[in-house]
Amino acid sequence: MLLEQFTHIQYPTMTDYKISVTNEEFSLSEAKLNKADIIPIAENTYHVLHNNTAYNAIALDANFKTKTYTISVNGNSYKVSIADAYDQMVDQMGLLVNTSKKENEIKAPMPGLILDILVKEGQEIHEGTPLLVLSAMKMENSILSQSDGIVKAIKVKKDDAVDKGQLIIEME
Repeated sequence: MLLEQFTHIQYPTMTDYKISVTNEEFSLSEAKLNKADIIPIAENTYHVLHNNTAYNAIALDANFKTKTYTISVNGNSYKVSIADAYDQMVDQMGLLVNTSKKENEIKAPMPGLILDILVKEGQEIHEGTPLLVLSAMKMENSILSQSDGIVKAIKVKKDDAVDKGQLIIEME
């Protein structure tokens, strides 16, 4: 039953990257990336040959945590983000959704099994506090608080199976 709920998701292969440059998106396979003619010529500066055209590329800024970069190509700056297969799968499962408002209801982001509950009712928590551990597709996922608050009620217990969107914790 649990596995059947994931069959509608089209998972990327482990060698596909989703690249976003400004407002354009495209996929790039690891095989194509390995065939790219890119030669470092100085620190953060590269010579790129693509379709018999030469480009001068400079890495201006890199945020490895968010996988976002600013690159200058022949004097033009571009914002680039890269999503590997794992990032794409997490996005398709709805785990990248982030709201800026206070969350009063924490819902299961995917179907799975509750492995551990890390908070207690009445406990004060802060944004980023681990709430529980959810096992899905043989992966352990820590569910974190998206805002500060107090745990009002825990609606699940250890070893419960949950569905996507099921209420698991109420906050005040």
